[in-house]
Parts: sequence; C-alpha cells; structure tokens
Amino acid sequence: MFKKFAVLFYSIFVLNLVSAQHGEAAAGTAPGQELSEKDKTSKENKEFIDHHLLDAHDFTLMVDKDGHHIGFPLPVIFYDNGIHSFMSNKEGFMHGEPTEVDGSYYKLHHEKIYKTDAAGTLTLGEDGHPTNEKPLDLSITKSVLILLLVSIFMLVLFGGMAKSYKKSVVPTGAARFLEPLIIFVRDEVAIPNIGHKYKRFMGYLLTVFFFILFLNVLGLMPFGINVTGNITMTFFLAILTYLITTFSANKDYWKHIFWMPGVPVPMKLIMLPIELLGTITKPFALMIRLFANMTAGHIVVMSLIGLIYVFKNFAAGVAFPFLTLVIYLLEVLVAFLQAYIFTMLSALFIGMAVQEHEHEHHAAH
Repeated sequence: MFKKFAVLFYSIFVLNLVSAQHGEAAAGTAPGQELSEKDKTSKENKEFIDHHLLDAHDFTLMVDKDGHHIGFPLPVIFYDNGIHSFMSNKEGFMHGEPTEVDGSYYKLHHEKIYKTDAAGTLTLGEDGHPTNEKPLDLSITKSVLILLLVSIFMLVLFGGMAKSYKKSVVPTGAARFLEPLIIFVRDEVAIPNIGHKYKRFMGYLLTVFFFILFLNVLGLMPFGINVTGNITMTFFLAILTYLITTFSANKDYWKHIFWMPGVPVPMKLIMLPIELLGTITKPFALMIRLFANMTAGHIVVMSLIGLIYVFKNFAAGVAFPFLTLVIYLLEVLVAFLQAYIFTMLSALFIGMAVQEHEHEHHAAH
C-alpha cells in the first residue's frame, strides 16, 4: 500500500514539474502572446500523457515529427434515435470538428461524442465539462479492440493447449512455458486460499490471471495500450470477483456478516453495517489497486521521457533515460505482480465465502 501511494505521489510530482514552467508562463502571458519553445514542449508532453491514458476511437502506432498520427481508424458506433456507424477517419471527426450523420451533427471532445449544431458548439457547465447531449457510445475503441484480440488469443492459445494434452501428457509448444504458471496458480493461489473446493473456481482464477497479465504486458508496448489503466476495465474485473464471491457464499459466510456468532447483541448491531460495508470495500480495493499501479507506472515512464525534451541538456539526456529504463524494468515486474495480486486476493475473498466453520459446528454439538 505504501509503495502504491509513493508511486502516485511521485507521478504527480513529475507531472507538475513537467507543466510547471508552462503554468507560470501561461499565467503571465497576455492574450494572443505565444508561449516559449520550452513552454510549448511542456504543454505538448502533458497533452501526450493525457492522450495516452485515455481510450481512443482510433489506433495510433506512432506520431511523426510533424505531429501527424500514423495508425488506422476504428468503427464508431453509437445510438441516437437509431444505430449510427462510420469509421473514425471520417473527415474532421478525429480533429474535433462537427460531423454530419443522418442530418444531425456530432463532435468528438476528449474521446467522448457529443451532439452539437452545425457549428460544433459545446456548452460548458460550471465544472468546465460539456452539457450537450451524449449519445450511447458503442464504438470499437482501442481498448475494446485489444480486449477482443486478447480474448481470441487466449481462446486459441489455451484451446490448443487442451488439445495437445489429449495426445500427450508431456507439454509441448507454448504449454512448456504456461504449464508452470498454471500449476503455480493452482498450488500457490487456489488451494491455500480456497481449500478443497478450489476446482470450482480454477477456470475463473486462471482466466483472470492470464487476462490481466497479457493486458499488462501489452501496456508496456509503445502503442499507447493502457487497458488495465482504465478504471472501467478494473471495475468490471472487480465486479466479477464480487459476483462470484456473493453467489458462491455459504450460510456460514452470511451468518458471520448479519449475525456474528458468539458476539453480544449490541455489538452485533454495531458490526452489521461494518461487515456489509466490508463486502463492498473488498472489490473496491481490487479495482483501485490494479488501476492505480498500472496508471502510475505509465505516468512515471512518460513523464521521465518528457523531461528530456523539457530540459534539453547533457545531464537530462543521461539521467532521465537511465531512470526511464529502471522504472520500465520495474513495470515489467509489476505487470506480473499485479496479475498475481488480483488473482490471489480474488481467491482469498472466494475462500472466505465458501469455507466451512467446522470448529463452531463441533462446539454447538
């Protein structure tokens, strides 16, 4: 926990350092006056980091020296009095210009689609966010594309492994590398935390372990893939663990929540809301832990790279690449570690819900 907050604190510090000079200059810059080159660089770095952390309606492979994004478009699908769809490279759409679709106009603003007029007017509320009507966005965004590809990859990979074991018990191909991880999840995660009922949940634990692992590793690629740094993604992963825990729980689990045995009645009334709140804080901790660690890592790595272009001196050219390499190698470890921690905690919560309190039954007799 301390490491997580320390990394987040450092991330905020680095981001502030990157944009500090821009902020100072902007405060004292008259309207129409251009920013200095260093201030522009700081602003561009911050915008690039923000763009990397957000989901996107296109897939950018790289950005050339002129600032042009090189990649490929993705399908934009939304519902507004019917289903509408087009590719994201439709003229002006990715540049925030109003796009006509079946007589109505829509505009992309910070990767969210808003309904506008022909001029693309956005009405901002007190919080600075647009108040325009938002259609139901069902687009195949970058994160959705990666989720689909990883899902298909896992089906093919583990489906092939299952077929290979029908021919021989000796692992071949990818099974040579994956079988030790599967045995590790079974022997070191599932059995110690769940007990003899572990087989019922092995499918879920293995799926969530490799799913998070593959997404984390892809997040280290230089293509802006930040799926596990998306809180929506970690939210639904945590919800799956919560639902499995809730619907698999036995009567002993619910008894210890609603009416703890051996506890005085006044204390039971006090502990009841606390125990109920605990059932919610557990998946919340899963969600925040994965999201915060992966997001912090991306921010630190990109901020260190950005500082090279801000300071532009020999010291920065030597120190920051070295620090970036160190943090990047640490992120490789974190990619595996966070997959393990999420799986381990999920097994722990499930085990708490399905375990039998045999000592209490014997005491009752």
